[in-house]
Amino acid sequence: MATPGERTLWRTLIERHHYLGHRVPFGAHLRYLIQTTSPHPRVLGCLQFSSPAWRLKGRDQWIGWDDATRAQHLQSVICNSRFLILPHVRVPNLASHVLALALRTVTTDWTAAYGIRPLLAETLVDPARFTGHCYRVANWIDVGLTTGRGREDRQHTRHGVSPKRIWLYPLAPNARQRLTQTL
Repeated sequence: MATPGERTLWRTLIERHHYLGHRVPFGAHLRYLIQTTSPHPRVLGCLQFSSPAWRLKGRDQWIGWDDATRAQHLQSVICNSRFLILPHVRVPNLASHVLALALRTVTTDWTAAYGIRPLLAETLVDPARFTGHCYRVANWIDVGLTTGRGREDRQHTRHGVSPKRIWLYPLAPNARQRLTQTL
C-alpha cells in the first residue's frame, strides 16, 4: 500500500470486520487492499502476508523439516495472516480468485521488499468459524490441525484450546525439495 490513507483504511477495515482484529504482525509483512476499478473504484477486502509460524507440526512434516533445516529455510515461507472479504461484497468465487492473484503478486513484492523469494505460503483457518473452502478451491493443501495453543502460549498451557486447520501452497514447482536442501 502506497499511501498513509490506504494504510489507515486497511487497519480500519481489519479492525472493524476481521474476527481477529488488527495487531501489528510479528516480523516482515505486506498488506494489500482488494480493489476493483470497474464499473467504479471500490474496496472489496484486505489481505496480509507476514512471517510464518516458527513451528507447525503439519507443515514441518509435509516439507520434511527437522529443527536445523527449518531454521535454515523458515524465511522462505510466508503466512497469509489476514484475509477479509467485506461483509457486503457478494461476488461468486471472489475469494479463491483473489488468493490466486495475491500469490502471484506477493511472491514478486516479498522478493523486492525483503530480498528473499518465498517458496511456500501457509495459512491457519479456524474450523469453528470457517470451512477453508476458498483455499481448497484455490488448490491449497490441507495438512492437518495445529495443537491449538497459539504463539503467545509460552508455558504450553493452552493445548487443544483452539486448533486451526493448516493450509499450504507451494510457490515454486520444487518448493519441498528446495526447502529441505542443506545450505
